[in-house]
Amino acid sequence: MLVAAGPASAVLYKWVDANGRVSYSDQPPPASVKAEVVGGAPPPSAPDAVRAMANQEADLKKRQTQRADDQKKAEKARADAVAQQQACTEARGQIRIYESDQPITRINEKGEPVYMDEARRAKERERLQAQIRERCAS
Repeated sequence: MLVAAGPASAVLYKWVDANGRVSYSDQPPPASVKAEVVGGAPPPSAPDAVRAMANQEADLKKRQTQRADDQKKAEKARADAVAQQQACTEARGQIRIYESDQPITRINEKGEPVYMDEARRAKERERLQAQIRERCAS
């Protein structure tokens, strides 16, 4: 590509010789002949164009990275909200169980069922209500 760019940027001269023939060359004619320049490398329109394009590309990549990070944060926030809602639903369901008259049993370390007394039920109800007040919307 660089080989092809060399001749494209060369200056082209046009002149009329002593016999009246029009000649073109990339070499200037003798000093005694009047010549005009008919071709050459165009002046650079924006000398900082390469740097500007690199900056634009870097800005684009930065915006894409930021957008991807924002999407990840939004997905995490949605997942956290769903998990929080599920925890609130479970806590409300447990409160209903503790408020009912149903006997509640737990399994002790020996594998035997043990009935929960009223004081323990009240304590669990209070814990769940405090959890709901702190973490759940009404």
